[in-house]
Amino acid sequence: MQVNEALVRTVVEEVLQRLRGNGVPSAPPPVVKRYQGRFGLFTDVDDAVAAAVEAFDILSRRTLEERKRLIDHIRRIAIEQCVELGTMEMEETKIGRLEHKIEKLRILGEKTPGVEFLRSEVFSGDHGLTVIEHAPFGVIGAVTPVTHSLPTLTGNAIAMIAAGNTVVFNPHPSGKRVAAEGVRRYNQAIFRDLGIDNVMCVITEPTIETANAIFKHRDIALLCVTGGPGVARAAMQQAKRAIVAGPGNPPVVVDETADLDRAARCIIKGASYDNNLLCIAEKEVFAVEKIFDQLMAAMERAGAVRLNAAEIEALTAKAITYVGEGEHRHPVGVKEFIGQDAAKLARAIGKKIPDDVELLFGETDFSNPFVHAEQMMPFVPFVRCRDVDEAIERARIAEHGFRHTAIIHSHDVVNMTKMGRALDTTIFVKNGPCMAGLGLGGEGYISYSIAGPTGEGITTPLTFTRERRCAMIDSLRILGK
Repeated sequence: MQVNEALVRTVVEEVLQRLRGNGVPSAPPPVVKRYQGRFGLFTDVDDAVAAAVEAFDILSRRTLEERKRLIDHIRRIAIEQCVELGTMEMEETKIGRLEHKIEKLRILGEKTPGVEFLRSEVFSGDHGLTVIEHAPFGVIGAVTPVTHSLPTLTGNAIAMIAAGNTVVFNPHPSGKRVAAEGVRRYNQAIFRDLGIDNVMCVITEPTIETANAIFKHRDIALLCVTGGPGVARAAMQQAKRAIVAGPGNPPVVVDETADLDRAARCIIKGASYDNNLLCIAEKEVFAVEKIFDQLMAAMERAGAVRLNAAEIEALTAKAITYVGEGEHRHPVGVKEFIGQDAAKLARAIGKKIPDDVELLFGETDFSNPFVHAEQMMPFVPFVRCRDVDEAIERARIAEHGFRHTAIIHSHDVVNMTKMGRALDTTIFVKNGPCMAGLGLGGEGYISYSIAGPTGEGITTPLTFTRERRCAMIDSLRILGK
């Protein structure tokens, strides 16, 4: 029997018209790929957001397995090219330590949680079945810091895209070139395999104005900011949800029950990592009188170099300055010394030490500005305390209520509990270096966006999702009557 193709097309069109009239949507129109071939590099915020919207429309039609393949390319490049990209970041930013720049990229490629972190919740009962799933927001606007330019971008990209989003980054101007190169490589590999471009976009000439434009853009559904107090406040003032990783000044308490040699090794490992650029890094130590001198000796045995009172005074004068007015006046590190090697800090005060020394330390009183500044350089002040209660109280004051990170070395569970309750921080590490709180030497997962001010904590793909509930009433419950 012959088929009248013209008649079939007419009937099909009539059916589709009726369905549309009844509110049944037709097939979505094909996506117009206006920005294909840009590989995420943009100078204009509107173009970057439009490209990310275009990429989100395409990504939304792909499977979870394809999403995993997509982020696997980011992981692979971060791991395989960590030496080249880490060196590029070190040469551009000129802060930190090269071996740690390389290691941070590799570890984020290996350990950042991906699509496996997504989960659904199910409620089953007499009245049917309800499923709660985690859906993407859409296009995320993100700000990244100079301290970890490409590492923060890489970890954020994996988590955000695993959740189904696309993202527009405004990197710190001092790390813009390595951020752009990383984004270009990631997008190029993804496009070659999956045919999707611009899943992550970057502003190649970032400014405060471009950050504000991203914050206010109508097509940016969610903000994620990792940076200082100013940019954090700006993000939280927007009329949209913001995930904000703010400042920290992590204190360490060492009591009389601690393993002092282990405590010393852990303090050096954490405080010297990338020359103390980590926001979770040990910034100041409060040790009880009974073991204070033994702890100082343990620090020297472990390889740190001790400064005397005159040397600390000279370093404080050179490396710390003040910003703000009145009650907002506070100490900060001098830019020239932030993220620099211990040997450079020593040379600034006329002291010669081997280039491979990782950390300087010394005894100060509680009022020394190094105690209260998030100074981000490899010098740690040690403050002598009468007992553990005084040490915990001074740690609480020095942490400034940021509720970021705190560390204790102790074998006394009561003391650990006291400090945990008193400081109420997002990360609390017992008997390890700070990075153990991010799963590096401890259990758990890693992220360089630790959202204390807005409460999400160490971010995961679930952080960048919204809940959707689907309820089937009086059906699909196969247990019971």
